Amino acid sequence: MKSHARVVVIGGGVVGCSVLYHLTKFGLTDVVLLERSELTSGSTWHAAGGMHTINGDPNVAKLQKYTVELYKEIEEYSGQDIGMHMTSGLMLAATNERFDWMKSLLAKGKYAGGEATLISSREAHEMMPLLDPDQFVGAVFDPHEGHLDPYGTTHAYAKSAKKNGADIYLHTKVEDLVQREDGSWRVITNKGEIIAEHVVNCGGLWAREIGRMVGLELPVLAMEHMYLITEDMPEVIEFNKTTGKELMHCVDFDGEIYIRQERNGMLMGTYEKACRPWSPIQTPWDFGHELLAEDLERISGELEVGFRHFPAFNNAGIKKIINGPFTFSPDGNPLVGPVRGMTNFWSACAVMAGFSQGGGVGLALANWMIHGDPGFDVFAMDVCRYGDFATLGYTNAKVRENYSRRFSIRYPNEELPGARPFLTTPVYDKLKAEGAVFGASYGLEQPLWFAPAGVEDAFSWRRSTDFETVGAEAKAVRDSVGLMETSGFAKYKITGTGAAAWLDRLLASRVPAPGRMVLAPMLKDDGKLIGDFTLACLGEDDFLLIGSGVAEDYHMRWFESHLPDDGSVSLTSLNVGLVGLSIAGPNSRALIEKLTHLDMSDAAFPFMAIRKMDLGMAPAIVGRVSYTGDLGYEIWMKPQYQRYLFDLIMKVGEEFNIRLFGLRALNALRLDKSFGSWSREFRPLYGPLEAGLSRFVALSKEADFIGKAAAQKEKADGGQLRLRTFIVDAKDADVIGDEPIALNGKVCGWVTSGGYAHASGVSVAIGYVPKEVADEVEGWSIEILGENLSARLQPQALFDANGARMRS
Repeated sequence: MKSHARVVVIGGGVVGCSVLYHLTKFGLTDVVLLERSELTSGSTWHAAGGMHTINGDPNVAKLQKYTVELYKEIEEYSGQDIGMHMTSGLMLAATNERFDWMKSLLAKGKYAGGEATLISSREAHEMMPLLDPDQFVGAVFDPHEGHLDPYGTTHAYAKSAKKNGADIYLHTKVEDLVQREDGSWRVITNKGEIIAEHVVNCGGLWAREIGRMVGLELPVLAMEHMYLITEDMPEVIEFNKTTGKELMHCVDFDGEIYIRQERNGMLMGTYEKACRPWSPIQTPWDFGHELLAEDLERISGELEVGFRHFPAFNNAGIKKIINGPFTFSPDGNPLVGPVRGMTNFWSACAVMAGFSQGGGVGLALANWMIHGDPGFDVFAMDVCRYGDFATLGYTNAKVRENYSRRFSIRYPNEELPGARPFLTTPVYDKLKAEGAVFGASYGLEQPLWFAPAGVEDAFSWRRSTDFETVGAEAKAVRDSVGLMETSGFAKYKITGTGAAAWLDRLLASRVPAPGRMVLAPMLKDDGKLIGDFTLACLGEDDFLLIGSGVAEDYHMRWFESHLPDDGSVSLTSLNVGLVGLSIAGPNSRALIEKLTHLDMSDAAFPFMAIRKMDLGMAPAIVGRVSYTGDLGYEIWMKPQYQRYLFDLIMKVGEEFNIRLFGLRALNALRLDKSFGSWSREFRPLYGPLEAGLSRFVALSKEADFIGKAAAQKEKADGGQLRLRTFIVDAKDADVIGDEPIALNGKVCGWVTSGGYAHASGVSVAIGYVPKEVADEVEGWSIEILGENLSARLQPQALFDANGARMRS
């Protein structure tokens, strides 16, 4: 066995072998894979081997498309038969609600050139005669679906990697990982030790245990998963003989089952409600090619529906039942990327859909390791989308929920109850008493809207029971003043003699003077947006940075990787150690003046000013800024003062008919101003010029900030896209994101976010279109739930277009 390697990949499943292959494909040959048993010995060997390109996240869909297209390449290069069966597939809807969801899903792929089509249940029956068309209302046909041989595919990756120079050591169990002073790793195995510059955790069922070797508790849990294989079925044999084709894949979402042909019979699997975790605390190291005990009783409800939807199964005998463990993260997506706070320790685990996503995961991780960037927007799979809140207990609860709902509809206004409430702020109970309907973001409960007594969210793709109330909240802000809790934002404290210079290098904006704030984009080396913040200077060498709560660990990883080594900068993520309230509306100044003796006039406390001050008896940080686009103030305080300040503001605000508002009203209000948001309008796909943020990029400042050269080039070249706002002739549903935008009937762009702007009384969509047509006013249309609706460009903000109310 080698004593040194550039990279050691731990785990010989399909993901580990894909990572190994992609590293060698990009020219990195000094790489080693260690497998405790034989290749495929974890979850890979008993997988059903299905693959598809459709995904609710278009960025993940791109990686799935890459994976499927890669298989022919590795089969030819390795000489290993992978048993590829490209059968095409159907996604079936048994309800109108499910059919609406499918229309939305199908629309997401149109601007990416997706080839899936919407068909009737009768057309689906003609393609797949085993289904009963009377049980369904429609379907989606996808030509790019199929299945393959898990063993052959994994070995094709492995043989290709070895052909490129990689080494694979079987029956080599990693027993410990120890980092040396120079940052390299001692990979200690039962057969000796390898010194590696990088370690990649592709441990699958043992990913937790490998993580624990370095003090890391990964949010991953294995679940028992069952599928059955029938005896030969005459219906299958007849179809094959008559058509010369295999029966296609089918996903029956409402039956919570999937089926495909297996030899002369059929395979049927299920994601059952009565799900069961496997080995929730510790994965036994001696587990290998075993299967778990059969338990058809536990999936009997799903099978009953499946046999009704596919009547031929009623006459089929069961030849084999497979019950094996698969790993899942809390939201079902993989955990990929560099682990925050560690040098050269990488994750590529919880890849439940390994044969749909494994190639894309390998590509992204290899890009990341070699080039410093995954080459795609992979936030949905980034290991840093979870923080310390994702404990073993949290993971167990959320994975159970995710598994049991894998084929369930997730409505755009639906908040899932698993592991909640968990993180709460000091005013949680007060907000709840006022009717707050909460959502959870990064583990923290945040008010979405305030429901009148007896009214609850009715989950729907269309405008729901919250519509009128959210509208009233938004209008209360525009008419007088509203109060919102803002603790969900990420807060970072930066101090030290080198703080200003570091921020000047890190951020594309100017560094503000004491007592001032600026909007601060953050760029990658390629000039694309990696962050969107408000930077405040509280005093000399004392800064507060406010950003997206869901990206806290993601951004901390970036910050920490760029900190100077001389100790001149101190960086702290404050999390809920600093909580917030915000007041906004034309009477917000009159209200705050009653809380302090200080002069709060525009001359004394102008737009984007910030100051430490007492409000009533409580010390706070007050900034004159509001995401509502109205006159407003953000108020930050230590948690022990939040209840007092909440009560004080509500009491004093009675004079102005103050009203509580939540995130849904905030969304409606920011649409009035065409304000973008992180992870929708602002993400690593876009440059600042394209995103409409170029006025906040200080190209003329002396500091050579990260991405400056690329931002200069974008300004010179003009980029490719432009972020634009559209008014949509919507009916009873609004955009939620990723809908296609067409000009004169031709799809050319996509929606990033939107909704109903209640205060303006119009339906709004924000999205990207090519710069060449970005200023066309008429001829636009946007697809909502399968219907193309007329839209027109909104060239200026609907509310306070010149910013007079916000700034005066």
